[in-house]
Amino acid sequence: MTIQVCIGSSCHVRGSYEIKTILEELIRQNGLENQVVLRPAFCLGVCGEGVGVRVDGQTLSGVTAENAADIFRQYVLKG
Repeated sequence: MTIQVCIGSSCHVRGSYEIKTILEELIRQNGLENQVVLRPAFCLGVCGEGVGVRVDGQTLSGVTAENAADIFRQYVLKG
């Protein structure tokens, strides 16, 4: 599984680095280091909607530090 976090200027200003850090920690906490690859991405095309994250090709928008764990559970842990 691949997760991409947009690091373009709009998403960077909205906290993409913090979201990347949260996702790194969640991957580690769940022992998924060998199953999930976390990569940066430049512009996922959802700039006006907040930080963009792509999980296995599905683009999500409006990701925040407050909802990143919920998104991780829903799209990565699928539960």
